[in-house]
Parts: sequence; C-alpha cells; structure tokens
Amino acid sequence: MWEAIAHGFALALGLILPLGAQNVFVFNQGALQPTLWRVLPVVITAALCDTALILLAVLGVSLIVLTFAWLKMILFAVGVCFLAYMGFMTWRSRPAVEKGAAERFTPKRQIMFAASVSLLNPHAILDTIGVIGTSSLQYADMLKWAFSLSCILVSWLWFFALAVAGRTAGRLDTSGKLLRGLNIVSALIIWGVALYMAFSLFRESQSLA
Repeated sequence: MWEAIAHGFALALGLILPLGAQNVFVFNQGALQPTLWRVLPVVITAALCDTALILLAVLGVSLIVLTFAWLKMILFAVGVCFLAYMGFMTWRSRPAVEKGAAERFTPKRQIMFAASVSLLNPHAILDTIGVIGTSSLQYADMLKWAFSLSCILVSWLWFFALAVAGRTAGRLDTSGKLLRGLNIVSALIIWGVALYMAFSLFRESQSLA
C-alpha cells in the first residue's frame, strides 16, 4: 500500500508543480487578499475541482473527453477564450499599497474564477485523465483508493501552500511593485498557455480535415 501512496504522491506533485493558470490564480489571490482566511474560497474550490477530476479519471468516467474528438476541440476552444480573458484581467490588475484600497475578488467571484480556471483548463484535464487515470489502472480495490487519495492530498496541500506563499509575498511587498511585476509575469504565462492551446486546437482541426 505504501508503494501506491508514494507513487500517487510523486506523480501528482510532478503534475501540479509546473506554473500554470490555476497555480498563478491561487498565488495571486493569496497575495491580494487582506488575510489568509479570505483566500480560502479559492483554495477549497481549486482543491475540490482537482479532487473531482482525479476521481473521474480513476473511475474511468472522464475518458469520454478523449473518445470524442469534437468534444475535445470544444473544450480547447473554450479554454483558449477563458485564459485570454483571465490574462487580460491579471494584466490590468493594479495592486494598491494602501490597506483596503485594492479591488479584491469577492468570495463568490473567487469561487467562480477558481472553478473556471480549474475545469476549463484542457491540459489539466487531459493530464489528469491521461496520466493519473492511466497510472491507476495498475492498482485495484484498496490500493487504487490509496493511490487516488494520495493524489488528492497533494492538491489540497499544494494549493494551501501556494496561498500562504502568496500571502507572505503580499505582506513583504510594501511598495506594490513586486505584486505588479508578478501580475505582469502571470498574465504573460497565462497568454502563453492560451497561445499554445490555440496552436494545439489548430493542429487538431487540421488533422480532422
């Protein structure tokens, strides 16, 4: 059982570490919110979305995404549009130095954006299905659940750690320049992911033509 747990932990950590739109959003909200409690809606929503994707992948339900090419293309198209908008919102964000002066996301808006950036990210979904779902096939019964729960635990710990790191950066940044720089870099990363996805979508459509 410990082998399955270690396998799930290492695999999930390797998939979640790369800097993507989901990680950027959690970190930025941690930096912008006045307290760590205010960023909990983002952390919980992102972790719950990852939990749902992992469970669907392990149970084999999400394989439908890979079965139908047209559904995969729609998912990519929606993801490109959303990430382009997300990059725009991040770029124009101006952190305020004075306490309470910055425009912060309400809990409802945090949940909406966190869910969108988690569930409308085709690469995250395909990684979950293709890697975690496929890797779980070597286990059965209790070993499969141990593997799955280990992957889920990584997501919860990682998003909480990201929020804490963002909050620490926000407290240390008294001038607002660091957060502004992070927003610019974050927007460029998000736009880069969107462009890559757009290229993948174009290549997919060409292969189906």
